[in-house]
Amino acid sequence: MRVLLPDLKRVSAALAFAVSSAIHTAHPQTLQNLAAYRGEDRQQRLVEGARKEGSLLFYATFPVEYADQLIEPFRTQYGIKVDVWRARSEIVLRKVITEARAGGPSADVIAIISPQEEALRRENLLQEIHSPYQKDLVPAAVPAHREWVATLHHVFVQAYNTDKVRKEDLPKTYRDLLAPKWRGKLAIEGDDHEWVSSVIADMGGAEGVKFFRDLVASNGLSVRSGHPLLTNLVASGEVPLALTVYQYSVEQAKKKGSPIDWFAIEPAVSITNAIGVARRAPHPHAALLFYDYIIGAGGQRMLAKIGYVPTHSKIESPVKGVKLKFLDAATLLDEQEKSFDLFEQIILKGTTR
Repeated sequence: MRVLLPDLKRVSAALAFAVSSAIHTAHPQTLQNLAAYRGEDRQQRLVEGARKEGSLLFYATFPVEYADQLIEPFRTQYGIKVDVWRARSEIVLRKVITEARAGGPSADVIAIISPQEEALRRENLLQEIHSPYQKDLVPAAVPAHREWVATLHHVFVQAYNTDKVRKEDLPKTYRDLLAPKWRGKLAIEGDDHEWVSSVIADMGGAEGVKFFRDLVASNGLSVRSGHPLLTNLVASGEVPLALTVYQYSVEQAKKKGSPIDWFAIEPAVSITNAIGVARRAPHPHAALLFYDYIIGAGGQRMLAKIGYVPTHSKIESPVKGVKLKFLDAATLLDEQEKSFDLFEQIILKGTTR
């Protein structure tokens, strides 16, 4: 997945200053006070205020059916309307920055891939929050700044068509993919440079680069755009084995009867999704109440029910037993250009689409 669109990689100093100045000029004192409040009546204050506000605007990447499943318990319990605007993470990022530059209020709550959420934090667009529900998340999910927290893991797994590939023939290591039987049968998603960089690092750098060059040269690696498309191509049999799909998308396809399953060459690489509240949230009470719901047991159980891997320490993971490697959001953001350049050199050039 691409961390940022090219035109957002270098936000000008003037834009950064303008955004920061606008935020500080119109800083919502109510949200700041609520976000830091730790009194016993915190929940009561949020509920009463949220019901007066009546609604909130949620920017997210969840598919519509998953967003509805996630939001419905909150709507039912509190009677608060949640309007959802959804798009890819990089599009949400651009929209939030554009709206901040314009100086008007926009989203209340933003849930996107964690490197993009970190980019919003660096633009001073997110509110630091101290929520009693943060303590139940795994420690790595709660950065020291508390301007966003990780809500779920996007776990990269390998997927195969069960009509085309026998389970006993599945590769146990990445180097097994160099066998001639995999020629013309492999595919990868076209923006997953972070995954490739992680695997290369685990293989020892130069050895990892050599492996991918050998794989592309000997067996080929079809590059496809979009994880949903790649999952569907595996399910249809057009792609017998995909190297980078999300575990939850395979589970959803299996529930619909598709001949698809997943396995993991460990450690399985994981990038988190994160949630944050906009500093200028128009509905501060509702925003914080919804934030608490998403990171609390109720929202986290719903994420697990949908098929995502939650960051709640007390909720069983759908990939229990699989060794995971968590990629740090700040590092991914800092190294994105280097990572994509490497991906372009060894994967995109000379591959088929």
